[in-house]
Parts: sequence; structure tokens; C-alpha cells
Amino acid sequence: MAHIDRALRSNIKLRHLQLLVALDEFRHLGRTAEFLSVSQPAVSKTLTEIEKMLDLVLFIRSTRGTEPTSAGEALIRFARGVIAQYERTREEIDAAGTGAMVRARVGAMGAALPVLLNRAVALLKTRSAQATVLVEEGDLTHLLPKLRLAELDLIVGRLEPGYAAPDLATEALYNEPMSAVVRVGHRLASPAGKTGARRRAPAASWEDLAGLPCVMPPPWASLRVKLEQAFLARGLEPPSDRIETSSYLAVAAFVADSDAVGFLARSVAARLARQGQLHMLDLAVPVELPPVGIITMRERALPGGARQLSECLRLAAGEVSATSRQAV
Repeated sequence: MAHIDRALRSNIKLRHLQLLVALDEFRHLGRTAEFLSVSQPAVSKTLTEIEKMLDLVLFIRSTRGTEPTSAGEALIRFARGVIAQYERTREEIDAAGTGAMVRARVGAMGAALPVLLNRAVALLKTRSAQATVLVEEGDLTHLLPKLRLAELDLIVGRLEPGYAAPDLATEALYNEPMSAVVRVGHRLASPAGKTGARRRAPAASWEDLAGLPCVMPPPWASLRVKLEQAFLARGLEPPSDRIETSSYLAVAAFVADSDAVGFLARSVAARLARQGQLHMLDLAVPVELPPVGIITMRERALPGGARQLSECLRLAAGEVSATSRQAV
């Protein structure tokens, strides 16, 4: 394997790595050529050049497109990490020369995006109007590989214990319960009084929820299991008429346009209720959830922008926690 070591150290160039990443994204020589603004023969020639350097087949070509081999997948992971580190280093050097703040790249889970991260970014902007934050939403199965490849600086969301690993560092910020939500005007929502003032409706029950359509987390989510257990503990079958999603935006959209009940982090539910988009039910949701917090790579120092964003997340977490305790 000496030739592979020699190729990676001396022969592989950044343009080679960029080509491999583009090929992995498009899985087609023609579309890759169009993206890179070169000819298709040039893409094919460069790929052949890389394979000869390594004496490996990296992509299988067919009439349907290109598919990476196992060796190709390994090199693509390497390429993504190098390119991400290159971009980060370039931005840090540029920031050192201009006084601008380095961009922070953050992965956001639904429990943290609309309230915690929103407030933290606002705080960051008060410190530096030039600060930029790249936000990618998703769950941990989607975000953790990007964190490990240095495509993200940190992740903010629930610290699911099932995803703990020696290479990850976690910092809990606050604990937050769930709330059940329905559309405004739902039969379980508080009715309006004659003068327009809102009257408090009787508390909803789990029996009420069992008879409604439901927007639930996907089957693999720990919250899904806990919600189903909440129904079963009361001798009720969980709703069979359901939509499954891990996106808070999807929960809000499906609930707002139907008679379904959904479940959201309390701070998110309270925000949407204040905006008149949803109604929070007067119902305790007795599920224990992991705390909301920050996930970073243990052996990787945060760049300047991400470090300042982390400080703002800690400040914002205190506000969110206090507001969540006050929400009904």
C-alpha cells in the first residue's frame, strides 16, 4: 500500500478531491462536468488519472451513471473532510486579515432551531453584524457524519444517549418537556368569549387524543416509543390514523390544516401559539426526554465563529428555559 500513501501525500491535488465529491453528488459524468464547467472527457480523464495514481477502481461506470466502489466511498469521505478543513482554514485566514468573523456551521435539530438557535444567532449578530451562520437542519443520523467530516462545526439539539461516542463531546444546556398542540379553532382548543377574550377550556385528556389523527415522530425515534407508552399506560391504543415526521415544520403544517394532534418541544409550541398558528393543549405529556445541548468533536478546537456562537447558545438557553417554565 506504499503507492497509496505516496499518492495521498504527494500526488492527489485539491482539484482531484473536488472532482470526487462532485461525482459522488451527481453520480453522472455529464452532470458533474456541467457543474464543474469542464468537458465530460476532461472529467473522465481526471478520474482515470486518480485511479491510476492509486491503482484502484473508484467508480463503476455504466449507462445509468457512476457508482462509487467501497474504495471510492472511503476516498470520498477523505475528500469531504479535506475540503471542509480547507474552506474553514481559508475563512479563518481571511478573517484574520480583514477583522471579519469566521462563519459558523451548525447542524440544528427541530427542538432547537426555531427558538434556541434563533435567539443565539440574534445575540451573535449584536456582537458582530458581519457574522454569518450556515444552518443545516436534520436529525442526528444526518448531521453526525457531517460533523465528523468537518462540514459542520457543532450540532445543537437533543443529546440522544444512543448516539454517544468517544469522539464526541456533549454539553447539556437545559431540559424541556413536550406539549400537545392542535389547530386554532379545534374542538379541544379554548373557545372565544363574547368579548373576544379567551376562556379556558377543560383540560384535554389522553382519551381525547386517542380518538384523533396524530402527527407522530418516526418509528425509530425515542420520542415515538415514549409517546406510545403514554397511551398504553392509560389502557389506550395509540392513534392508528397518523403521519410520521421528525420535522417541527411538518408537524406545525399538518396540525394547522387538519383535526390532528401533534407534539412539539414546549418552547417551540409556545412560540407558535403566541403567533396564533397553533393551540397548546392543557395536557401534561409525561415523557422524559434527553436535554437540549451542544455536540462537538472532542479533539477538534472550534473556530472563532463557532466558539462565539456556542457562548451565545449558552446565554440563549437560560432565556429559553425560563420561558418554557412559564408556558402553559
